[in-house]
Amino acid sequence: MLKITEEEKKALKGRGIIMTNDGEHFVARVVSSNGVFTAEQLKVLSDAAEKYGNGKIAMTVRLTIEIQGVTYENIEPLVAAVEACGLVTGGTGSVVRPIVACKGSVCVHGLEDTQKFADGLFHEFYLGWHSVKLPHKFKIAVGGCPNNCIKPALHDFGCYGQSVPEFHADECKACGKCGCVDKCPVKACSKGEDGKLVIDWDKCTNCGKCIPACHFGAVHEKERGFAVYIGGIWGKTQRLGTRVPGIFSQEEVRKLIEKAILLYREQGVTGERFGRSIDRIGVDNFIAQLLSDDVLSRKEAILGGEKHTVGGATC
Repeated sequence: MLKITEEEKKALKGRGIIMTNDGEHFVARVVSSNGVFTAEQLKVLSDAAEKYGNGKIAMTVRLTIEIQGVTYENIEPLVAAVEACGLVTGGTGSVVRPIVACKGSVCVHGLEDTQKFADGLFHEFYLGWHSVKLPHKFKIAVGGCPNNCIKPALHDFGCYGQSVPEFHADECKACGKCGCVDKCPVKACSKGEDGKLVIDWDKCTNCGKCIPACHFGAVHEKERGFAVYIGGIWGKTQRLGTRVPGIFSQEEVRKLIEKAILLYREQGVTGERFGRSIDRIGVDNFIAQLLSDDVLSRKEAILGGEKHTVGGATC
């Protein structure tokens, strides 16, 4: 059994170096921007796993890579090899965790460039705010459409793409075979007694499939952006995220994330997950604060001198 102190174990875990259940070896958690690695980086990690670990690599649920079977004396050489190819070890602690995103950038269902957007969030909030301590971990997810592959509503802050349709009844030709009815995946589209399209807005998920499906262009895109959920938990106990009313642009989502983190740091209790803080504060109260810009005026006081970066500049 390896003899190191609990303090050293904790310090290593804070760097993404986690002792395994045999008490002798470690896994090194390697973080990338939303799960995207270059071919060259994967070659380096493969070589490092053979040289410093047991040759095995595992994927985590948050799109990081864990190099397994690392011995204590190989930790620092492994970390140096990882950093040399532009990656970092980490992904632990009561801070903003690595950002996860679905493949909306290339998926046929994607309504947003999820990879590019999440890359910006990764650099701003994971790397830039990494020294900002929070009451508990804070997980962010970016989804490309209402299919919810990345489960945004089960993260502390989740968003997914929306294409909001708008039906112009006067342009509807009451087609014998309605393209919208055929293409709607949730059966929100049907035909009325007059043969014209009827949309059940309570069922509609804003996937946008009906917009190009209408043969005569009677369905237009009214708005495109993100739906936002806050306070989701998928751990030992679960809490489905609370929907924030509205559809938000990428910049508005980025601003909401910043305000959510600040409010959590200011009003959360140590050890309390974000969703539990929201419930304690009151959902309506918290959302009202989130949609206001008041918290931004307290930003520096809330951070208490802890450094964070925006666009690479230390604040």
